[in-house]
Amino acid sequence: MVCQSRPLTNSPYDKLLSLPIADELHIDPESIHEASVDYGLIVREIPLAVLRPSYPEDIATLVAFVFNESSVPLTISARGCGHSVHGQAMARHGVVVDMTSLDDKRHGTTMLWSQSLGHYADVGGQQLWINVLEETLKHGVAPVSWTDYLYLTVGGTLSNAGISGETFRYGPQISNVYEMDVITGTGHFLTCSPHKNPQLFYSVLGGLGQFGIITRARIALGQAPKRAKWVRMLYSDFSAFTMDHERLISRNGRDQGEALDYVEGMLVMRRNSDSWISFFSPSDHQRLMSLVTEHELLYCIEVAKFYDGSTQSTADKDLEMILKDLRHVPEFLFQKDVDYVDFLSRAGVEQGPQNETHPWLNLFVPKSRIADFNTGVFKNIVLKKNITTGLVLIYPMNHDKWDDRMSAAIPDEDVFYAVGFLHSSGLGDWQEFDLQNKEVLLFCEDNGIKVKQYLPNYSTEREWMEHFGPKWRTFQESKAQFDPKMLLSPGQRIFNHN
Repeated sequence: MVCQSRPLTNSPYDKLLSLPIADELHIDPESIHEASVDYGLIVREIPLAVLRPSYPEDIATLVAFVFNESSVPLTISARGCGHSVHGQAMARHGVVVDMTSLDDKRHGTTMLWSQSLGHYADVGGQQLWINVLEETLKHGVAPVSWTDYLYLTVGGTLSNAGISGETFRYGPQISNVYEMDVITGTGHFLTCSPHKNPQLFYSVLGGLGQFGIITRARIALGQAPKRAKWVRMLYSDFSAFTMDHERLISRNGRDQGEALDYVEGMLVMRRNSDSWISFFSPSDHQRLMSLVTEHELLYCIEVAKFYDGSTQSTADKDLEMILKDLRHVPEFLFQKDVDYVDFLSRAGVEQGPQNETHPWLNLFVPKSRIADFNTGVFKNIVLKKNITTGLVLIYPMNHDKWDDRMSAAIPDEDVFYAVGFLHSSGLGDWQEFDLQNKEVLLFCEDNGIKVKQYLPNYSTEREWMEHFGPKWRTFQESKAQFDPKMLLSPGQRIFNHN
């Protein structure tokens, strides 16, 4: 782990104790330890204190004080469930705001309806998506865009993008937000939308926490289905795999009946069989492993079609039509029929053992170079090194489902692929996976494959400039306007390089 020591002086903390939020500041060893690590367990940054606010106004009080008091050189980071993997939600010698302590009764999920928007929900930034799902389902509605793992906060995913198999059709979660309440780096409490404070609205969505702390988001909802037809198909030919994938996501109208609701994919190897085999019936395991042994590397397309009582009678026929003429390995299509909530909760609840590191790498790869990526990375790095035991995701998305006014950086092609290496390892051997990640990035750089990191991890201004590309100037201007003293989210290391 990268470890930093506590500061020698407590004078900034003493000044914080003069505030009306003093009782909500914590420096006990347990609070400090929890705020100094994250899901990655690779970086450790020790904060001065942890704020456990009861109300959003408590956060605004802290930010305004630090902004106005030049003798308190602190940074501030909002932390949800700590699911970052490279210290992005940490604040060395600063204050970490534990968003999960906000009062759920006052700042939970409120269901609303309007003529122009239809059903929507006002949701506290600290709310977990699983809680949003449970509350909205009581009213027969649900958000339309998800992440694979539901035990993440609304504010956390909206600060990145929020992607999953629904993104090809409904866009990322940031494309399904109507309005937000945000506490800026000056301590101002602002409501923003495409029509009110639009620069703040578009900057914050995908903005990696650089411009403000999201305390409320107005989320688009749709009618909630009851069940899911869940299908996996195996491919030995990468060209067939990508052509079929791209064909499936080309039917992507929000109200298009013959469109799928979810499209993802993954690498299938013997070495990472624990990450994919549980979906399949034990009676199929032997022939699956025989196919994997024969080809060494297989590709799986995973899709789902949701339905309810009104569409139940046609769901099977609709799915059959959509999947007709796909070129997967014959006899290697597998289907389940599951409850909608069970499908959305497929990643489970637990995040894994407490002593596991997670040296993840998530990339967006342009469609034009995905075949080169397959040869250079999947075959010549992943397969040859033979250390990858975790899930490796690969699935396409449509550029036009994203809003380029938002901060999130994606490839400049109509279709691009999300590729995720979701490694898990012991505390002592994460470096091996980190070296493989660096080899993947070096291959892309050497071969001119213009990937974008999702959940990015850079350490120099040049790297961040390349990441944001033409958005960098706007990003800088928004930082100067909404967080001029660079107080917020230092762990991203965009403007706080040390």
